[in-house]
Amino acid sequence: MKIKAWRIEKHGGVEVLQRKDLDLPDPGPMQVRVKVQAVALNHLDLWVRKGVPGHKFPLPMTPGCDVVGKVAALGPGSAESLAKDGIQVGSEVVVSPGVSCGHCEACLSGFDPLCPSYGIIGETMDGGCADFINVSVANLILKPASLSVTQAAALLIPYLTAWTMLVRKAQLKPGENVLVHAGGSGVSIACIEIAKMLGATVITTVGTDDKIAKAKQLGADHVINYKQTRFRDELKKIGKKVSIVVDHVGSETFAESIKSLTWGGRLVTCGATSGPMVEIDLRHIFFKNISILGTTMGSKGDLHEILNLAAQGKLKPVIDHVYPMDQLPQAHERLESRAAFGKLVVTQ
Repeated sequence: MKIKAWRIEKHGGVEVLQRKDLDLPDPGPMQVRVKVQAVALNHLDLWVRKGVPGHKFPLPMTPGCDVVGKVAALGPGSAESLAKDGIQVGSEVVVSPGVSCGHCEACLSGFDPLCPSYGIIGETMDGGCADFINVSVANLILKPASLSVTQAAALLIPYLTAWTMLVRKAQLKPGENVLVHAGGSGVSIACIEIAKMLGATVITTVGTDDKIAKAKQLGADHVINYKQTRFRDELKKIGKKVSIVVDHVGSETFAESIKSLTWGGRLVTCGATSGPMVEIDLRHIFFKNISILGTTMGSKGDLHEILNLAAQGKLKPVIDHVYPMDQLPQAHERLESRAAFGKLVVTQ
């Protein structure tokens, strides 16, 4: 069938985003065709568009990792597999963005991001910025009825990553103090909500005064405008010893984040928006028994838990702005400007 899809054929600015007519084949065995309703943007979308030195993306490609839609057609064998989850043609579904083999040791142990063939929809294969997308039945989760399609899309990569960092990797305990950098970003908002839900005291940094009140509304106990004062100086004034730092900013903050940690502290990272090259004084690491923990995405099983918590109202994604699908370049521009507080979602 013919569909319209945004395509990236070469790396560059928003001008490389081109909407084109494509042929979408019928869904294959154990696949489903999903009519796309909403796609949330991530910084990963910017990296795919702009390119990353030393990394090769499989261009041309349709971007869009966090997809929610409606089942439109079933491939051979998929009906029986989906019936047990109550999914059929017409069902609204969440598309889990991680793709893996499903049968290796990592997949069977419940942490599929360690699968040797692991990939992400919209990064290693065509994503959801299109009319329709074909996906494996293994990636479908029935959307909770209490969540809108925009809310569900806004939960995927950021909350899955945040959950993996704080719960699986850092093993956050009630009463601990957590520093979350870039408090207006999708993953940091997810970290603030999860940390508060688990009983932590949360300190976060933001770049503008108008984001301070928004971060406090999320539950942040202390908010620092990092453009007006050094965050370590403010930490000393607050008088909190930080057990966990969430730092996906990278070169601008990493060294000071390490110094901010107390004995036995854990730094968790899932990105490097300001640059990947950092200097570390190893004495801080071994003298204070500090752990540095990296995360990409998280397990499909954890995504079920996140959706359940959101359906109960315990996690509430923040949406900065919703754009129609034909305004994807404008959504990219807002994401790149760092002006957004919360997720940017495109819908159709």
